[in-house]
Amino acid sequence: MNGKKIFHQKKMYPDGAMVEMKIWRVEPDGYRPHGLKYSLAYIEKGKGVVGYDNAERKGDHRHYERMTVDYEFCGVDKLMDDFLKDVHNRRKRYED
Repeated sequence: MNGKKIFHQKKMYPDGAMVEMKIWRVEPDGYRPHGLKYSLAYIEKGKGVVGYDNAERKGDHRHYERMTVDYEFCGVDKLMDDFLKDVHNRRKRYED
């Protein structure tokens, strides 16, 4: 993949869970008409349980536990908000 990484952030939680967010600027194409490739992942015990990405030939989509659904990309701010809201909701079960 040709592209320029424009954002990368990683956070480790005390319980060993991790959030990693990466965004690249790429040439727009049929799968990434907005010109961004992204991978946002929340991992618990070595397994991805929340993720947003637009992997090759799959377009924008969201993973939550074992479910994968299409995701309507409406900008980076909304993408980050949606992802972090899902992470917060997932973590609530451990923090309440």
